[in-house]
Amino acid sequence: MNREALYQQFEIVTKTLDECPKLEHSHMFFELVYIMEGTGKQCINQNKFDYHPGHMFLITPQDCHSFDIETTTTFFFLRFTDIYIKESGLWKDKVEQLEYILQNVSHKPGCILKNQTDKQLVKPMVDAIIREYVNRDLYNRELIEHLVNTMIVVVARNIAKYLPETVGDHTEGKIMDILQYIHKHIYEPDKIRAKTISDEFGISESYLGRYFKKHAEISLQNYITNYRLQLIEHRLKHSDLRIGEIAYSLGFSDESHLNKFFKKGMGMNPLAFRKIHRNSA
Repeated sequence: MNREALYQQFEIVTKTLDECPKLEHSHMFFELVYIMEGTGKQCINQNKFDYHPGHMFLITPQDCHSFDIETTTTFFFLRFTDIYIKESGLWKDKVEQLEYILQNVSHKPGCILKNQTDKQLVKPMVDAIIREYVNRDLYNRELIEHLVNTMIVVVARNIAKYLPETVGDHTEGKIMDILQYIHKHIYEPDKIRAKTISDEFGISESYLGRYFKKHAEISLQNYITNYRLQLIEHRLKHSDLRIGEIAYSLGFSDESHLNKFFKKGMGMNPLAFRKIHRNSA
């Protein structure tokens, strides 16, 4: 699979396409994709979502994605690196929090603009960025950077509303590191055991449990369990993956193990859950 790099801190591209010129690929940077015109499907990490004008997606490093274009589509791409986040002066006192928010959107794929007011705000910003990028007027670079920064903050606000309540203005740095570690390794059960996490962060296993519950207001085990349930639920609702494939992708030993885990947490087996939600949809 092709993996693309970005050799500047941010890049702006607009394209009108009748078909996606690339197979599934991933990036070494963040990419905001705004749909200006057209319809089709966004494919990301084996999930597919219909897109329409006004939808915006955030592709994070390591995500595997492509587009199935149904009608001629005009895309706006804003690509930026983690270095840009750190050096742009953007939200300087909360850079770590912003990185955490952006990195973890990959676990909640789909259009990231949940707030209707923000949807109305983003379109004129996209239009202004394109206009400045094309016209190359006086101070256009500075103005583009301000617009890019504003757009990133708007996106982060929409994502943050759907992240755990543990991420707040005064969230301690180490607990955010632990949360990010869990999200990164949620597909590798051996790496999210309490002993492994305590070794990784230099905290005794007995203290880790107390520390996590104090700052996250939930036990470490319950947090991991709830997070895995959310991932299973999302795949059942939004993908056609078989139960065995979901089990494999999330590090369960087999389909039976996932069935028992899901039924204990949700009160029904995965197939029943999928059937209910498909019927309601």
